[in-house]
Amino acid sequence: MGFSAAKCYDIEIWAPGLGRWLEVSSVSNFEDFQAAGQHPLRDVSGKVKFVHTLNGSGVALARLIAVILETYQNADGSVTIPVALRSYMGGLERIEKP
Repeated sequence: MGFSAAKCYDIEIWAPGLGRWLEVSSVSNFEDFQAAGQHPLRDVSGKVKFVHTLNGSGVALARLIAVILETYQNADGSVTIPVALRSYMGGLERIEKP
């Protein structure tokens, strides 16, 4: 976590092939540290306040796909699509080995 971040959340997934956790995304709340002096606002009482800033990385897609393939691969080489992802795959339940 950077010196200015008030909170930081890392999202990690278990990589069976590596036997360790991998970070796939991170989100930090800097409260008003980065915005002080740049984006002053006045509340209804006239008191000056500063906006809070967030920093969020995208998902490390290559890591995520590799872990899904490792975790859900079957002995015959096919991959079972996790239930939570099937609606994004047009209802497909398995990816068959060609």
